[in-house]
Amino acid sequence: MTISDTDNAISTTALTKTFRRGTAVDAVSLQVRRGEVYGFVGLNGAGKTTFMRMLVGLARPSSGSFSVLGSATLSNDVLRRVGTMIEGPTFYPGMTGRQNLVLIAKYAGLARTAVDTALEAVELGDRGDDVFRTYSLGMKQRLGLAAALLGEPELLILDEPTNGLDPAGISAMRDLIRAQSQRGRSVLLSSHLLGEVAHVCDRVAVLHHGRIIAIGTPAEIEAAHGEAPKIIVTTTDVEAALDVLRSHAEVDEVRPTGEGVEVVAAKDISASVTVALVSAGVDVTGVRRDHRSLEDVFLQMTAADERRSS
Repeated sequence: MTISDTDNAISTTALTKTFRRGTAVDAVSLQVRRGEVYGFVGLNGAGKTTFMRMLVGLARPSSGSFSVLGSATLSNDVLRRVGTMIEGPTFYPGMTGRQNLVLIAKYAGLARTAVDTALEAVELGDRGDDVFRTYSLGMKQRLGLAAALLGEPELLILDEPTNGLDPAGISAMRDLIRAQSQRGRSVLLSSHLLGEVAHVCDRVAVLHHGRIIAIGTPAEIEAAHGEAPKIIVTTTDVEAALDVLRSHAEVDEVRPTGEGVEVVAAKDISASVTVALVSAGVDVTGVRRDHRSLEDVFLQMTAADERRSS
């Protein structure tokens, strides 16, 4: 590590980790700003966990450099300011949630009051004395976040914090993570779901085979890598609709489909398409935008990268 960056919570330059079987993290350069929630998205095996392990000293980089909280050295002082949940939370199943946290706090030299504060922060204050094995998966993940919060860290590094959760659990974890950002903490979280991190992250890096293939806000990634907006017009007057829309100034392409016609344009022109067709006497029974999800965009990006690499 040879760089120092006080403006960012995390800064990496060409960070690389190579194993005998291949390269897990390939020259990754990124910056996580202070107070930012930053998403690190990739399929299983993309290199997300290995990247996070390097940031906290659990794996040694093969090459490249990084700084954490402005320091190019992972001293004990720096690590005390970082809260982590990497490769899932691990607790003693026969102990209560509170007892597990007290044990962690003791080894970290923290006061027992830190445990109460952390339990309240993740909304487990009234369940802290329940045995861990009785917790739901969502509660276990929240206890993992509580453990990461014990030392009042400036930076949180969370590996798949919503993994395996149901929609209610995902929503609850999302709210807890955003609350940490509002308290001024920086958050780096990994996920294999681009659509999920879009709800909570300020910026996102997409990782595939250890390399970053896209970086930006969720909206920027969707705009840069998604297909042009499509409008589906349901009509039985297909030929008449084609004639009208081929002369429409804002239509880039129009083609017949099984239910009518499909319109491709640079933006959503559903309203003007409807007006043009109705004004021309075309019988229209429906107009809708065929909006692709961010997950579709993500899969398209990784598939395209796969083709380029083959």
